Amino acid sequence: MSERVAIEGVEVLRLATFPDRRGFFREICRTDDPFFAPGVAQFSHSLMHSGVVKAWHLHRLQTDWWYVGSGVVLLGLCDLREASSTYRAVDEILLGDHQAAVCVKIPPGVAHGCRALQGPASLFYLQDRAYDPDDVVKLPLDHPEIDFDWTVKADH
Repeated sequence: MSERVAIEGVEVLRLATFPDRRGFFREICRTDDPFFAPGVAQFSHSLMHSGVVKAWHLHRLQTDWWYVGSGVVLLGLCDLREASSTYRAVDEILLGDHQAAVCVKIPPGVAHGCRALQGPASLFYLQDRAYDPDDVVKLPLDHPEIDFDWTVKADH
């Protein structure tokens, strides 16, 4: 079951983890789960060293699903869809080691970026469309419309 966060259309799916004496097993994506209903077209992996910030960008058409397999990442989100009920809302989610096991769905029009708080951090992400550079809108780290401080550690 997915949970909504402070931004319309952003959802967090709590993942089932099955630990045993050898480690654990965790399902990240199932095609029969409505959370992934748009369908997956691409699966990518980004490795980041501690302190690295990758921000901001948004997609005009593409939906992303983010999962951090190792390290700790601060995910920053800002709704830049003028027609959205949460326009300009900002949120943050901690992902990775010693955090809740989740996958985050990021809809088109929501600016997002991340900071590796503990690295190396491995971000795995699914996309409902194959990468298209014309679909990506890159924004500066200190974009004046986004009230977000990458130097402050998340408090949850």
